[in-house]
Amino acid sequence: MPDSVTLPRANVLGVGVHAIDMAEAVRQAEYLLAAGGSGYVCLTGVHGVMEAQGDSELREILNRAFLCLPDGMPTVWVGRLQGHQQMSRVYGPDFMMEMCRRSRLGDFRHFLYGGAPGVAEQLRTRLEALMPWLRIVGTYTPPYGPLSARQEAELLASVTQSEPDILWVGLSTPKQERFMAQYWGRLPVKLMAGVGAAFDLHAGLKSDAPRWVKQCGLQWLQRLAQEPLRLGPRYLKHNPRFVMAICRQLVGMR
Repeated sequence: MPDSVTLPRANVLGVGVHAIDMAEAVRQAEYLLAAGGSGYVCLTGVHGVMEAQGDSELREILNRAFLCLPDGMPTVWVGRLQGHQQMSRVYGPDFMMEMCRRSRLGDFRHFLYGGAPGVAEQLRTRLEALMPWLRIVGTYTPPYGPLSARQEAELLASVTQSEPDILWVGLSTPKQERFMAQYWGRLPVKLMAGVGAAFDLHAGLKSDAPRWVKQCGLQWLQRLAQEPLRLGPRYLKHNPRFVMAICRQLVGMR
């Protein structure tokens, strides 16, 4: 079985973030797929960590994930301060693209779940044009709220019939983490991965930040410029609280 349980984790305010890099994350995912295991992958940054502070259920969902990956640079910096020098960012959209590229070798089958109406199909078209070997066997656009009994039956039937190996979940945090925890073991799929904004980025609906902006930990400013009304309140709420809480953790006050 996959050996992710032996991987080192950084303690980021009680969330165990795996202290690994992109290459190791991909290796672990491929290992799970080849071994016939099952699990879900959370890609976690400041937003996910701070949402988990007052939500023990969400914190447990993150901590029992097959992989809880450092999606943001602040989580990487905390890990390095704890001695995990090998740790580097595993950005959700990049993880998705790397696993799609690796499908040429592993022959993985993909299913796209999430996005606004039409986004998953647009993403499918763009990915298949970029990688003609890629096998995207199904898409499903969920409602804004919870799935009804009928919609749940539709999703189960679609996934069962298409037999994907990987189900990509393009919802917001913490909705995508809750979805994966709820349906892990219920949907016949080996790996689920919550990649959030990857759907809009790879569908061409939003632009990504330059690499140097990401490496400096400033991608949130670029995202804020694109979605000020949605992301402004989130950043104002979480970013200062994260910095203060991490300082208290690092000096042993929590």
